[in-house]
Amino acid sequence: MDQADLETYQVQLSQVELALSADPDNAELAHLRSELKELIDLTKTALAQAEVASNTKAESSRKTTSATPAHTWSAGDECLAKYSGDGTWYPARITGVGGSAENRIYTVIFKGYNSTEQAKSSDLKPLPPNYHQTAASNKRKLTQQEEDEREKKKKKNEKKLETRAAKAKEQNAKQASWQKFAKKAEKKGVQIAGVSGTSIFKTPDNPLGKVGVTGSGRGMTEVTPMGKHKFAATDDET
Repeated sequence: MDQADLETYQVQLSQVELALSADPDNAELAHLRSELKELIDLTKTALAQAEVASNTKAESSRKTTSATPAHTWSAGDECLAKYSGDGTWYPARITGVGGSAENRIYTVIFKGYNSTEQAKSSDLKPLPPNYHQTAASNKRKLTQQEEDEREKKKKKNEKKLETRAAKAKEQNAKQASWQKFAKKAEKKGVQIAGVSGTSIFKTPDNPLGKVGVTGSGRGMTEVTPMGKHKFAATDDET
């Protein structure tokens, strides 16, 4: 029963009384009027009791709230924060604390997102014990800006991979071309150091041999010995 029901009963009673004024001896209308009056009295009593109960509950809640100290938050704490975009609570981490002691302002970052927001104490509450299980179902949808940013990063990474693949392909082509050239040179009797299995630093099989350029046919470069300079005496010094 509510106030709307009470008003409906009162309208019906007025209609019945109007009908009785035209037909006072109608027993059925008289009985209906009696029932409506009784129903109206019961509704008024129920509404009064509900109002008293509501006031008592509100007073009890107010006392409980005033008796419970406000939660103290610090940077690094995990909590549930209300997202201004849709008014829903999501897991977040506090990254900064500002404002005055009476009006704290917290900077929070939502888990799984790069967006940060400024929140009041009323926009924060402790994490529930089972929030790890419910976090996935409460994950909010990305905004259009966040979707665009994610897509942009994805395309950028794909472009990097394509560039690396193209460079690797080019390098492989150059390597294959060089190996092909080396094989042709080897068939013609030209030995290329480092390709045909020889090295310019390889020690010759001949114990009297010297290390030199493989296949050059020339000996080691002669080195001119260095000596001390001798000054010749002049007539001025005698």
